[in-house]
Amino acid sequence: MSGALVLLSGGQDSTTCLFWAKEHPLFSPLHALTINYGQRHAVELEAAKRVAQEAGVASHEVLDIGPILKGTSPLISADVPEQYENWQSLPGGLEKTFVPARNILFLTIAANRAYCLGVPDIICGVSQEDFGGYPDCRQLFILQMEVALRAGLTLDKSEPMGQLTIHTPLINMSKADTVGMAVGLPGCYAALRYSHTAYDGAYPPTGKDHASLLRAKGFEIKGIPDPLVMRAVDEGLMPLPDATNYNTEAVDWYRRRIEEDARPGTPGGSG
Repeated sequence: MSGALVLLSGGQDSTTCLFWAKEHPLFSPLHALTINYGQRHAVELEAAKRVAQEAGVASHEVLDIGPILKGTSPLISADVPEQYENWQSLPGGLEKTFVPARNILFLTIAANRAYCLGVPDIICGVSQEDFGGYPDCRQLFILQMEVALRAGLTLDKSEPMGQLTIHTPLINMSKADTVGMAVGLPGCYAALRYSHTAYDGAYPPTGKDHASLLRAKGFEIKGIPDPLVMRAVDEGLMPLPDATNYNTEAVDWYRRRIEEDARPGTPGGSG
């Protein structure tokens, strides 16, 4: 058995994981699964479709499971996502955006699809470094989920699905680390122009919710522009942010890099 399934939300982390997986021959053919659970920022579903297209995956399923997840998270309720002044002011601890059992459900569905596709590897973009206190983004959770899924999929652990593996390439990375990884993956930096992070579902991304600020933090620390922000700037929807990673030198680097990624033969490029 060969191939892999990527849980693709359409956000920065899952997009990076998708292009990371493209660089591994054992993960071919590469499939993607996106889940619509009634999230406030449902625009990420369209982002996932575009990112999957940019990556050229073998298949991409957008699964509508409806609003079956309950909770007080602003992602699935009428509450408005909390806003902060900047990433330095983030309080730490469990964020109010936590959706109980979401990743348990997503990985269970992914295991079902992996079994049916005949692929033994699942890839997801959780991180226990910049994770908002979510308990289901920790390595402990992933390891225990992996054991449970293996036991629930086969009676013989020597069978391919008995070796099912959940890959979490970002698990110990900060947002700055993931930005660095994305820059090193062919086509990934350019594809991030079409990803979506803002919990309010808005574009251009000018909000200051927890996820948006962590994304901005990563690009600022690495000293390079966020391609999603630059896309909105180029479309005349927002001014350049007042940050050092949007100075003239950084913007010039961005344009050279996007041009490089768009060359024929490059993933995401023409030809």
